[in-house]
Amino acid sequence: MADAVVKQRKILVAVDESEESMYALSWCLKNVVSENYKDTVVLLYAKPIRSAYATLDGTGYFFSSEVVATMERYNKEMAGSVMAKAKKVCDDFGEVEVETRVENGDARDVICRAAQELGPDVLVMGSHGYGLIKTYFQLYSF
Repeated sequence: MADAVVKQRKILVAVDESEESMYALSWCLKNVVSENYKDTVVLLYAKPIRSAYATLDGTGYFFSSEVVATMERYNKEMAGSVMAKAKKVCDDFGEVEVETRVENGDARDVICRAAQELGPDVLVMGSHGYGLIKTYFQLYSF
């Protein structure tokens, strides 16, 4: 009997600091990852870009360079923390190949760009706890 060819799949999972994000990752590992495939889980984190922190706040005060540097350092630490937590979830699951990507930009743009570049078989994202009614009103504001 010939050896069966194992299909490789790439599963892109968008992660952030939210509980919903880690739940989506856990759900993915339990329900999408399969021993019948050679799955690679790509963990993606979108780090806000520096321009998101204007030097002026809403009241017209300037942020000093130290404040901007502190915000950037915090974002870098947050990215590391989120990725460490997500990798631990994957490690606790068992044998699964994991890649990580931290990209700069708005999460919507980063996720779309990564999906186009990587061409994943599956894209998994959390919902941030929005229920059906709240989601409806966000999509269809009158």
